[in-house]
Amino acid sequence: MAGHAVSAVRAATAADVPAAARVLADAFTGYAWTDWVLPADDHAARLAEVQGLYLAHAVEHGVVLVDDDVRGVVAFVPVDVPPPADEVWHRVAELHGDRIERLGAAPSPEPPAGAWTLATLGVLPAARGAGLGSRLVSEGLDRVGDVPVVLDTSDPRNVTLYRRHGFEVVAQVDVPDGPSVWSMLRRAA
Repeated sequence: MAGHAVSAVRAATAADVPAAARVLADAFTGYAWTDWVLPADDHAARLAEVQGLYLAHAVEHGVVLVDDDVRGVVAFVPVDVPPPADEVWHRVAELHGDRIERLGAAPSPEPPAGAWTLATLGVLPAARGAGLGSRLVSEGLDRVGDVPVVLDTSDPRNVTLYRRHGFEVVAQVDVPDGPSVWSMLRRAA
């Protein structure tokens, strides 16, 4: 499907969250960070649910984009986004189980004032290679405007993708007994 045309990109709504969370769960299957922070038992269901919780919060407080066919999704949130409700954090903690403390294992550098976070990007494996991920990132960057944008990734291939969009590596942490994490920044013009 690498030749499949990229459909239009639009703002996601709350109604898109379940499908977009499934996209992220499929995209993050085998991803070093999520494999490390979520228990192996019922991993796929945990991953889909936690992605749905985070996406619902991002739809409410940030910029979440999907393509018309919901084969890809990107989410941006301001770094000062309000925290999710207590019941959401409680469920996130349950999903992470005894691995919850791992979430803070790779501290990111302090973001610049007014920064946004590219919180997640995922494209269904069958839809990769047609430029959908790049299109989502570009559209998202356009929508958040001329502000600094930060992100973390645990896949060196993602570093290459994000560099094409003006991001630079500002830190790398090799988590003991865990994955490497690259912190990246796209500066405001």
